[in-house]
Amino acid sequence: MNSSTSFLSLIASVLALILASCANKSVTSGPDGKPIDSAGKPVNPFPPGTYDHFKAEPDYPKTMKSWKNDQLLSSVGTEETRILISLKTQRGFLMKGDEVIMDYPVSSGIPSRPTPPGNYKILEKLVEKSSNSYGKVYDAEGNLADGETPKDVPEGGKFTGAPMPYWMRLTWDGVGHHIGIIPRSRRPASHACIRGPRAVMPVVYSKVKVGTPVSVED
Repeated sequence: MNSSTSFLSLIASVLALILASCANKSVTSGPDGKPIDSAGKPVNPFPPGTYDHFKAEPDYPKTMKSWKNDQLLSSVGTEETRILISLKTQRGFLMKGDEVIMDYPVSSGIPSRPTPPGNYKILEKLVEKSSNSYGKVYDAEGNLADGETPKDVPEGGKFTGAPMPYWMRLTWDGVGHHIGIIPRSRRPASHACIRGPRAVMPVVYSKVKVGTPVSVED
């Protein structure tokens, strides 16, 4: 190698070090300790697709998105799983031991009908299920009437229970985990049940059995 080539190689190495140094300095920490770029925008330091990346996104845990470990999901059996519900973050987790298989949004009970924290087991599984307590009320002519419970039905009218597909019962007094509407505001909105997304609940349902542990935490 001649002296000219050596000199050019040295210059290239120095420039590479300078550029790397500048790149590192462009990412700093914000007031909350999370990484931000020079424009003050959040930077996700983890590889896309990983669970760490999903949790590090700025909109987590309020996101409507779900995450799953495809490899673990395909191999896990119903004897190995458990469900964890976080009332604080309004997230549900299908777990194998301490490993997260799925992380998905949920909506728990409103303040006047809160979801009770505690340790449960799935008591019943039904793909098709309707509520016995809440739904729509119709008058004798078949028109929608005021009220949402069987006691609100006018004479000659009828009550139609709210659909709760992929029902997994937690208590015999009506608390369960099932498909339901999840507000985009990510707030509790049910009558004590735990609602889950339409795209997620059939998968969770298929990976649990009667007797699977379910923990509901504040």
